[in-house]
Amino acid sequence: MPFWKSVLHVMDEPSMHDLSGKTLFITGGSRGIGRAIALRAAQEGANVVLNAKTDQPHPKLPGTIHSVAAEIEAAGGKALPLQVDIRDETRVAWAVEQARQTFGGIDMVVNNASAISLSATLDTPVKRFDLMMQVNLRGTFVVSQACLPALLEADNPHILVLSPPMNLNPRWFKHHTAYTLSKYGMSMCVLGMAAEFSEAGVGVNALWPMTVIDTAALAMLGGRVHPGQCRDPAIVADAAVAILKRDSRRCSGNFFLDEEVLRQEGVSDFSIYGGADETLMPDLFV
Repeated sequence: MPFWKSVLHVMDEPSMHDLSGKTLFITGGSRGIGRAIALRAAQEGANVVLNAKTDQPHPKLPGTIHSVAAEIEAAGGKALPLQVDIRDETRVAWAVEQARQTFGGIDMVVNNASAISLSATLDTPVKRFDLMMQVNLRGTFVVSQACLPALLEADNPHILVLSPPMNLNPRWFKHHTAYTLSKYGMSMCVLGMAAEFSEAGVGVNALWPMTVIDTAALAMLGGRVHPGQCRDPAIVADAAVAILKRDSRRCSGNFFLDEEVLRQEGVSDFSIYGGADETLMPDLFV
């Protein structure tokens, strides 16, 4: 049994809450998994505070905070698009205040924003190392810290971090030590904050895909993985919403995999998320 399972209060059976009228504060929401989670929450009637750097069309990447905000509104939710670089703690604090003024509070936080470079130590510029640490580890801490006063006033508060279960097998460090350090740093935030805020009733969990997901990040894999070997971001979004609907006092300190969450929800046919079982590529750290 992983050590964190033995020391934290872990959900024993789902207890569902309605997301209608609740407010989700999400980072990196202009494309990919972040966009999918935002839209899925909106379908449940949630207000979505959409934080990302892209407020103008990118020449190589799809989506802006404004295009996703329009999709959220069309899906039945309410959107507040904010241009935010989570490396700037003053901008994060501003975004939290905008969320509270607009929607009255914050009920859920999804730390999705992430920087990736699957490079070996000698091939990782210090500037790239710093970027991953600032966005992944520091950003997760800063956003969670800024949102916690509002979360402590919510009736079913959640922090969900898109980070992997911590596995100290050297294979996950050997080829990309810097990236692994940054992602495991996010997971350590989950471990610590879940314990720290358990009595206050804040559910703090991690979620990670079991397979590679078809997003713009595939380009970082240098053609080693093709879209046909991947699942759609919708699988992560469905799993995220399932977690956020659970009782925060009974669901904390978990390092979830998307497929496992959905099996708990009674899903057995995963073909709807794309890819064939025999060709799916397991994600890193799984």
